[in-house]
Amino acid sequence: MIIKKLVVGFLETNCYIVGCEQTKKAFIVDPGAESSRIIKEVRLKHLNPEYIINTHGHGDHIGANKNIKQEFGDLKIAVHANDKDMLIDASKNLSADFAMNYVSPSADLVLNGGEIIEVGDLQLEILLTPGHTPGGISIFIKKEKAVFTGDALFRGSVGRTDLPSSSGADLIRAIKEKLMVLDSGVVLYPGHGPDSTIGKERESNPFFA
Repeated sequence: MIIKKLVVGFLETNCYIVGCEQTKKAFIVDPGAESSRIIKEVRLKHLNPEYIINTHGHGDHIGANKNIKQEFGDLKIAVHANDKDMLIDASKNLSADFAMNYVSPSADLVLNGGEIIEVGDLQLEILLTPGHTPGGISIFIKKEKAVFTGDALFRGSVGRTDLPSSSGADLIRAIKEKLMVLDSGVVLYPGHGPDSTIGKERESNPFFA
């Protein structure tokens, strides 16, 4: 598996370009800004992106959807059903609060959690991890021992729950039930900040340790 992390935008969002080494098929997680930089990296690695997967609908995670969709027209934008309206409404995705007014094309693939998406030889399991937003998801690749958690779980912290439609109780429950049960060696790729592992977070994250 190929993983390239790009830190993009003024909120320093982690955008991940993830590809299958054998087939060069790929997906892009949370392209929040700097579309030209993301596109350049995809081209440099000779990847063929099939999906943009938004872990949730906030503006700093969807801001480059439009330009990337235009560049790679046959790829699908995927987001959970509860966050799909945030893609097309700058007030709902909160980018209007920063005078950014990010909007995305509508979702091509509306998720509910539990789906398995195949990208080349990679099998992506969609885990429903709401709380930061009602439709927050994580992307688990069991064979590669990797999970992309968006703004649910970070190294040493969890996502904000003081925003509209957030729920601290939902977030903690989802992390416990969907993420903390994964193997200790699973590498955690969050929406902001440095990587970690599930084992490290079980041991030292102050919200759970």
